[in-house]
Amino acid sequence: MAVAVGFYHQRGEGIMAQGQLPFQYEEERREFGMTALAGLPVYLDLAQVMKLRESIGRHLHVRDGGQGWSDAQVVLSLILLNLAGGECVDDLRVMEGDEGFCRVMRRVELHGVKRGQRRELERRWRKERLRAVPSPSSVFRYLDGFHDEGQERRREKGKAFIPEMNGHLRGFWGVNKDLLCFAQRHNPQETATLDMDAQLVETRKGDALWSYKHFKACEPLNVWWAEQGMVLHTEFRDGNVPAGYEQLRVFEEALGALPEGVKRVRMRSDTAGGISMIY
Repeated sequence: MAVAVGFYHQRGEGIMAQGQLPFQYEEERREFGMTALAGLPVYLDLAQVMKLRESIGRHLHVRDGGQGWSDAQVVLSLILLNLAGGECVDDLRVMEGDEGFCRVMRRVELHGVKRGQRRELERRWRKERLRAVPSPSSVFRYLDGFHDEGQERRREKGKAFIPEMNGHLRGFWGVNKDLLCFAQRHNPQETATLDMDAQLVETRKGDALWSYKHFKACEPLNVWWAEQGMVLHTEFRDGNVPAGYEQLRVFEEALGALPEGVKRVRMRSDTAGGISMIY
């Protein structure tokens, strides 16, 4: 918040001129490393326990052998952005502007990393790295690696179409399976009660397609595992794709994602008229 300084306190802080009510704003010139994102380090701790960085490194290879930000650094930054309530990639600027959060990110990034791995990370940068999280432009370039122009050319106006996943997108399948296996090891479940449902999300993107509710939307189809409280499968779709389109394929892929130890599967789907099935 900008403060219109009228005079200065004897400690040197600027003080806004007194108004009608009995309070004053003071402008502190010292840096304390405070953060407005104090809840995020808890998730960094969880990511460490789940070995999320290692999982991303195994399955995602967008930046293999490249310079700059690694796959784990970009993906983890986007996860934290989502947890912080960010609405777009540009909101990474807000996170970078939070001094306390940036201090935490720099400290935890190298925690438990061996000397050789640290040197490898340092070699990814030609100059000294100044940022704690990637810039919006870096993230946009990274996300472009998941785009498949050949699949886009196959899309026909007015027809339901689901692009095939390229190799980079399939990498997220491996990461999600690792997370599901982690949950199953710490909270074993023999039954998987699955809930499959699609949801229209209105969007203002220019190339978005019209939904049956007469607004432009995307329509993710999710399979929720009730006992673990986790998303077992998700597929991002255009708004014009019917909710029940290729539902059997999605269900079969969800079954393939279940970790060992599950003996019974119950399935409920609103997209199939509330049908329940037991396997």
